[in-house]
Amino acid sequence: IEDAVRLNASGVAYSILVGAEFERDTILGLTQYIDEEERYGIPVLAVTAIGKEMKRDARYMSLASRLAAELGAHIVKTYFVNEFEKVIESCPVPVVIAGGKKLPEDEALKMAHDAIQAGAIGVDMGRNIFQSSDPISMIKAVNSIVHKNTTVKEALDIFKGKKK
Repeated sequence: IEDAVRLNASGVAYSILVGAEFERDTILGLTQYIDEEERYGIPVLAVTAIGKEMKRDARYMSLASRLAAELGAHIVKTYFVNEFEKVIESCPVPVVIAGGKKLPEDEALKMAHDAIQAGAIGVDMGRNIFQSSDPISMIKAVNSIVHKNTTVKEALDIFKGKKK
């Protein structure tokens, strides 16, 4: 926490593991972290994960996201799933999606597009950007989906260099 203050961080992230062995510890840790960060006015992004026994679907992603929000998270990062609009509807704070495993560029762009259309405010992609065949073009394509509401086809054209 002191490091975040010293670095003048715009926000911090904390992961919770709902339905996993250390669920209680991560949830308690999140609440303590939120309490500390609130003293300094630093928003907390809760990163949701669910236990291996739980199906990665709208029901459990909604549960984990809502739980994080009700504990005081200012924004939630979760996985994109079928019926993602249910996750958005159940969560009272803004939601971004995790990029997840490396996908072909067209699939990653479709996932980003579908998440934004369902109500996510953004995406948090790592490997789908930096492991892309052209990371700069990929970030431009993702940016166009998030900030310019482009279609998947238009974003693919940006990625392929066919459109500025």
